[in-house]
Amino acid sequence: MNAQVRILEWPGSTADNDPLALWDAIAIARAVKGTANADFLVSGVEIDSRDVVPGDLFFALKGEATDGHRFVENAYKAGASAVVVESPVDGPHVLVNDTSAALEALAAAARERTRARIVGVTGSVGKTGVKEAIYAALERSSRGAAHRSVKSFNNHVGVPLSLARMPLRNRFGVFEMGMNHAGEIAGLTMQVRPHVAVITTIAPAHIEMLGSEDAIADAKAEIFAGLEPGGTAVIPADSPHFERLRDAARPYAEHIVSFGRSDHADVRLLDAVGAPCGGSLVTADLGDRRVCYTVAEPGDHWVSNSLAVMAAVRAVRGDLAAAGLALAEMEGLAGRGARVEVPASGGKALLIDESYNANPASMEATLAQLGRTDALRRIVVLGAMKELGSHGPAYHAALAGPMGKAGLDYAILVGEEMGALAEELGKQAGASLGKSLTFAHCANVEEAVDVLQEYGLERDDAVLVKGSNSVGLASLVSAMSKQEG
Repeated sequence: MNAQVRILEWPGSTADNDPLALWDAIAIARAVKGTANADFLVSGVEIDSRDVVPGDLFFALKGEATDGHRFVENAYKAGASAVVVESPVDGPHVLVNDTSAALEALAAAARERTRARIVGVTGSVGKTGVKEAIYAALERSSRGAAHRSVKSFNNHVGVPLSLARMPLRNRFGVFEMGMNHAGEIAGLTMQVRPHVAVITTIAPAHIEMLGSEDAIADAKAEIFAGLEPGGTAVIPADSPHFERLRDAARPYAEHIVSFGRSDHADVRLLDAVGAPCGGSLVTADLGDRRVCYTVAEPGDHWVSNSLAVMAAVRAVRGDLAAAGLALAEMEGLAGRGARVEVPASGGKALLIDESYNANPASMEATLAQLGRTDALRRIVVLGAMKELGSHGPAYHAALAGPMGKAGLDYAILVGEEMGALAEELGKQAGASLGKSLTFAHCANVEEAVDVLQEYGLERDDAVLVKGSNSVGLASLVSAMSKQEG
């Protein structure tokens, strides 16, 4: 039997009879309690007219800075099949009282109609990468019938937008949920209504708003309240907040699955050794079986992430072999671990792009991984960690320890908050009899670009760029990629 015949004889499913269009005018109008002025079909949903492609439905949302109704014409010109608006316009549209409420209503309709198994993911560190890995595993094994929230669409707008985009034919959905205040995930999880709720880790991100790690754990644990009956909670066994998370899950979860290195972990790491690709070869005990797989992404944090992925995939009755293949092929995301070659004197240097987010736990993990990276010189550009409040100076100063262990050759610190780290490094230099770390403290990214260019990159250097997104280090990454060697 040849490959073509095998494909043609692949078993069908009830989803094969579902409509190909994402939404039609009647379904949209019914869901949002609006009035459609024409018949139309849409293949996507957008809230930014600059991202509209032919076939999209554009929601004209009103925000604090601008009003989406100003861009309706742009959406039509880009090929939008229809728009959702609060006042009539020339062209196919659905008229509603409140476009934001209409987006949430369409999201609720998408969740109500789906037969998909849903995974919700949150955590202080690693949630986007874990979400992407779970999606890759389920997408592979379901012949493309998996859906996920793209980028970091994890807030009060991104979650309903991601739900509204979920095709009826999908068998799996994976949604990320984020927060910086208590109560936010509670609202999001009630929209997502996951069958499996995953918490990657607890760390002092957003501690300025929440006050303590215990409060952060409680806020993340809100995800369990949305679990569907018979649902599964996946929690980190190695966390000091394990018992707190377990107790928070018990009223909502029929099954609680822990992952990690601890002896009591249900998905337990047995061994992890370095792989030729720079990642890890992992052996894990799942209770009734052992699995061995490769994780392409480097670092101990990705070993732990992979255990969470395996736990989640198994909980939705996915294919563990496909999960292993997905982890072996995972590449770092832009701003979240992407590794690219950039021009340098005499050849190429390695750029590790972690410019999207930073907190004390992720800083320590990425610095440790840089220390294990083969390089002529190890250089860091570290941006300020935001939302740490009164804890900020201590957390920034504490980075001196992981930086020392990483064997750095040069450091560029960016932002006012990094003053505490600069002061700590200065103290260590004054007290040290050995080689001290050379560093520069810059007020902004523009200054950091100039300092890095003056320092110069050499062939086989490794440069880690990491900081909170609002610092703007993505522009430095772009400048490094474009410069001539």
